[in-house]
Amino acid sequence: MSTPILTPGKAAPARRGEPREAGPPPVGGAFAKSLRRNLTAHGFLIGAVLCFAVFSWYPMVREFLLAFQKTEGGRTTWVGLDNLVTVVNDPAFWQAWRNTLLFTVLALLLGFVVPFVVAIVINEFHHGQGYLRLLVYLPVMLPPVASVLLFQYLYDPGYGLLNELMRLLHLPEQQWLQDPDLTMFSIVVASTWMNMGGATLIYLAALQGIPGELYEAAELDGAGLLRKIWHVTVPQTRLILSLMLLMQIIATMQVFVEPFLLTGGAGPEGSTTTVVYLIYQYAFNFNDYGAAAALGLLLLVLLAGFSAAYARLSRAEDE
Repeated sequence: MSTPILTPGKAAPARRGEPREAGPPPVGGAFAKSLRRNLTAHGFLIGAVLCFAVFSWYPMVREFLLAFQKTEGGRTTWVGLDNLVTVVNDPAFWQAWRNTLLFTVLALLLGFVVPFVVAIVINEFHHGQGYLRLLVYLPVMLPPVASVLLFQYLYDPGYGLLNELMRLLHLPEQQWLQDPDLTMFSIVVASTWMNMGGATLIYLAALQGIPGELYEAAELDGAGLLRKIWHVTVPQTRLILSLMLLMQIIATMQVFVEPFLLTGGAGPEGSTTTVVYLIYQYAFNFNDYGAAAALGLLLLVLLAGFSAAYARLSRAEDE
């Protein structure tokens, strides 16, 4: 048998039957191997974290700092609670909160109930549900400015479609966006039409997940339509309804686009001045970023406290 020639720097090949020597351990061990395997996932995760840090967390931290600072003549100083005192002593402060709460209540009575009712109606159709879903969601896809221009035409006191309808029905014409008593209701109607599509599709998905046997059992017990909705539909969608209620309150408390575009923000006699519009005024009309940040921080604390209390009550109810 010939002896193999060894090349300098190379180990002799193992003979048959002899155990091979273990190679060097992988560089970095298990952590490096896991990191290489999940490199793409970690890349997406880092990108998401950076986006949140730059566009969400940093503005919140910056707002918190601005709420206790004041800038005059290019010099920034700490003023403690002076900005909050300035905001609270503003006569528009309480009016803005009253208008915001009024909008929230009206939006809950109309904008929270209507999408659920529309979802129930669409769910009863066995054919053409796709077209109905598209029809309901279409206003959400429209730019807000286009929707506002449509409602400005509808609400116009001279040639508006609503007043034309009033004349046909021999009813008194209304100043929809000029009357302080009607302005907020008109804005709620426009906001409901513009934003109800997403909530309707969420409700519809929840309704289609309810077992049909429950409705059959309710029919055998002699339940009518309203009793089936109250005793079957509502309990089966309670989780979604609770979540959407919380999101609706948070969203309506931050209303800005609809009053700003329909009435210029303040409205007749300040009837549509909301908290967020007042923040806009402090920041961009009065150049008082400290007061704007203080009012924004107050709104943030209020909504966070409400969300925490709501979550605690929901958890206690489930237990």
